[in-house]
Amino acid sequence: MTSFVVASILTMASMGASPVETHVVDRVDLVEINHLYDLQGRLVINQLIFYQWDSASQRFQVRAWRLLKTNDQLPRKSWNQDQFICHWRDMNVDRKVYADNVRETWTTYDPEVLERNMFPIEQRSELSQPDQLSGRLAKAESDEE
Repeated sequence: MTSFVVASILTMASMGASPVETHVVDRVDLVEINHLYDLQGRLVINQLIFYQWDSASQRFQVRAWRLLKTNDQLPRKSWNQDQFICHWRDMNVDRKVYADNVRETWTTYDPEVLERNMFPIEQRSELSQPDQLSGRLAKAESDEE
């Protein structure tokens, strides 16, 4: 009887307690690989800045940014899809970001911080969060195929 109870608990635990792998897919118009240096020429941070084109203001606006921790995060050209793909583990989420364009910059100012003067963080659409997946994931993955 005891082994039956233990087996039942282990079965239920393995079914319900195992973490669900979450995948988030986003699409942006531009990814900037930015290398920020201080005035003495020392590297401060490497970051990815994600932009969306805003037709009303006729310019790219920052949607989100992430620290560039490994080269695995760098956008790679998908020749068969004619776009770039960034793919990395973002906290507890496996994230993919598709972009039409990529640029690389070396600056002594932070473009993302500068953008806050023109387009406040509170107005940014950000990258999708796992709880927003219901509609976005299905659409993005169908676009991917």
